[in-house]
Amino acid sequence: MRISRDKVNKVAHVISDALAETDQVDFVEDRNTIRLEIRKILEELLNQEAKIDAAAKQKIESQKRTILEGSQEWDILYRKYYNEEVKKLGV
Repeated sequence: MRISRDKVNKVAHVISDALAETDQVDFVEDRNTIRLEIRKILEELLNQEAKIDAAAKQKIESQKRTILEGSQEWDILYRKYYNEEVKKLGV
């Protein structure tokens, strides 16, 4: 699933605001720098997820027979291949 830049920014704002309100967290950088770093991390995670998703779908498409997306078999294979790709990354 692709998330717009605006939504990623909104999530980064929410996270940085929540961190700022937490007594256990002290910022050594200004809030905007923290927000930008959070946004960068979120974008990296979303890109990794997209690659994992594409790899899982490619494995299903490479089967000898056609497996229809949305079928129970497709869902089972997708979860299996998705989890395999996550394990490869060590997540």
